[in-house]
Amino acid sequence: MDIKFIVISMLLMIADGFTVRSPSGPLVVPLGSSVVLPCYVDEPLLTEGLGVEWRRTDSETPVHLFLDGESRPEAQRQDYHDRAHFFTEEIQHGNFSLSLDKLRAEDEGKYTCKVYSGQDSGETEVQIAAQTVVQTVERLLVSGSNRSISASVGEDVTLNCSVDSHIKPEHIEKVKWIRTDEDILVLLYENNKTLSDSSDKQYRDRVEFFTDEIPKGNFSLRLKSVRTEDKGVYMCQVFAGGLSANATVVLERLGFSLLHITVLVFCFVAGSGAVLLLCCLIYCRSKNTVSRSTIWNLQLSLVFFPNICMSIAFFFWGLTEGFLNETITCCALYILRTVMLIWALPYLKYLQDNIKTWIRSFKITSECAVFTVIVYSGG
Repeated sequence: MDIKFIVISMLLMIADGFTVRSPSGPLVVPLGSSVVLPCYVDEPLLTEGLGVEWRRTDSETPVHLFLDGESRPEAQRQDYHDRAHFFTEEIQHGNFSLSLDKLRAEDEGKYTCKVYSGQDSGETEVQIAAQTVVQTVERLLVSGSNRSISASVGEDVTLNCSVDSHIKPEHIEKVKWIRTDEDILVLLYENNKTLSDSSDKQYRDRVEFFTDEIPKGNFSLRLKSVRTEDKGVYMCQVFAGGLSANATVVLERLGFSLLHITVLVFCFVAGSGAVLLLCCLIYCRSKNTVSRSTIWNLQLSLVFFPNICMSIAFFFWGLTEGFLNETITCCALYILRTVMLIWALPYLKYLQDNIKTWIRSFKITSECAVFTVIVYSGG
């Protein structure tokens, strides 16, 4: 094994810092299916210097290793090749859950997730139930989606969860949908009732069961008006007759809604319009034949047009994401900026002579250089 992997493993074992979390209790999963082993931190960590190691407690060889921004399959146990992988897009959000495909009997046992960042580290433990337990609960089989679910922001999406059809609804004591990467309750079904008030405020009034399908053992979840922050790992936990089983569903690759596209269009129009107006203004100022009123109108357009477009863009962004406070603040700032610039015009005559001389001598090449620096620094 590479010496770098050994050093990282030692640091993961001796350091102790931030808290790494995972659901309590074993994961009971039918053989041959896929399972998600949850592991996440409360706050996102910097990718630079980040190391994540999944290993069995009875083995020194990693089940999966993430180091320097990428997975390291060469350090992985041979029997986990092509079966264990991360949700790469979720790592930046502090979610280091491990997906394990085609579950085998020898996969049972305890797994440790160790996360190392800088001088700090933390770890948590997840257990896959023993085969004897799996055999006992084969009468209570819960299935979800074999593939990740993708949707566009603003759409409704269904997260599948089905209980073995021979289990009668009245024998099902409780069904819990939880968000494993944030450990919050999405929706609860208990005593033959859907308890919508128990949902976390992030999901309240946006989640529901298919009531007519419950007698058939279908406890799929409808998530309405999907938001970007809804992306993550969801678990459907079923409890019946002292038995329990679960299934996981991954919601990822959220696309753009029509409102998002509208926001991008207004941002593009604001940026390209500002560039076009600036180029026209520079050209007109270089020509002595252009009237002062034309230059004045171009300057006013350069002040008003981009700011109004960006204010409209933030308005639509607020409709999409639902962040009212941020929307009002940003819209007000862009509108007030135009008012402030116009208000400051009469005071330009009080500028010192050397500043006026510098402004008049500000040539096209200098303006283009400054504009280029601003554009690249913003990118």
